[in-house]
Amino acid sequence: MHGGNQTSVTEFVLLGLSDRPEQQSILFTSFLIVYLVALLGNVLIMMVIALSPQLHNPMYLFISALNIVDIGLISDTLPKMLTNIYTNMKAISYKDCISQLYFFVFFAAAECVLLAVMAYDRYVAICFPLRYPVIMRTHICLWMVTSTFVVSFLHALLHTLLMASLSFCGPNQILHYFCDIGPLLKLSCVQTSTNELMIFTEGSLIVMIPFSAVLLSYVCIVVAILKICSTEGRRRAFSTCSSHLTVVTLFYGTLVFMYFRPSTSYSLGQERFVTVMYNVLAPTLNPFIYSLRNNDVKNALRRLVTRKNVM
Repeated sequence: MHGGNQTSVTEFVLLGLSDRPEQQSILFTSFLIVYLVALLGNVLIMMVIALSPQLHNPMYLFISALNIVDIGLISDTLPKMLTNIYTNMKAISYKDCISQLYFFVFFAAAECVLLAVMAYDRYVAICFPLRYPVIMRTHICLWMVTSTFVVSFLHALLHTLLMASLSFCGPNQILHYFCDIGPLLKLSCVQTSTNELMIFTEGSLIVMIPFSAVLLSYVCIVVAILKICSTEGRRRAFSTCSSHLTVVTLFYGTLVFMYFRPSTSYSLGQERFVTVMYNVLAPTLNPFIYSLRNNDVKNALRRLVTRKNVM
């Protein structure tokens, strides 16, 4: 009984974060503000980087790529959730559900790999500052970003095809605000052992290899920083990594908690709130954590504003 063409369910019902009518207006207003802040923050940082020649270096190339991923990650889920709350119609077609799943997995995987790439960039900058321009040349950085999207595309395609091969005979209610892997596996009326196996094997690799690269990079960074004689030098070096470590902890921590557990231990009610941490909060906070606390970005923003006022 395998095969997407045998699926009897033509649409799913997204139950959202809450079914209490009195909470819907609060949820709509809160997430609409968060979504607009996320879009504005990420677009603003990309514009500042694009219009500031002094920011045309590998670090800000990776930040721009992360901005694109964050916009994609939050835009894949929040607009549909906001529409469902506003119209009080929670249905999503089978095809739209599978498409939403694909783009969510794609952007989540891209964020995983990009965080590892950014950790490597900081490792080279701190441990090999004199060789940094040679190691992190433009074409190498572009190759790293392109490889990130290619790997994410293949990863998302694999898990989407596996999900599309399952049959769904009912019920069709998803205890979540978007189509995620865990809730969909719960609704399948056929064996999902192949899907779960791929999550624990290939899925583990797409998360744990970048995460291991982040850990290794920071071990080397800490060793290099401890060799710095100046207290001020150590403080400055640590400050360049604190923001990245914050996002890494938030993003990877929730991913591991969400997906790399036995299916019997899933609590779908709790899962949807944990997902908000990396699907909504991370894309919203990343522009502020990575960029607006950065003096180079703030100075570039001031120059652009001043230039506009003068003109």
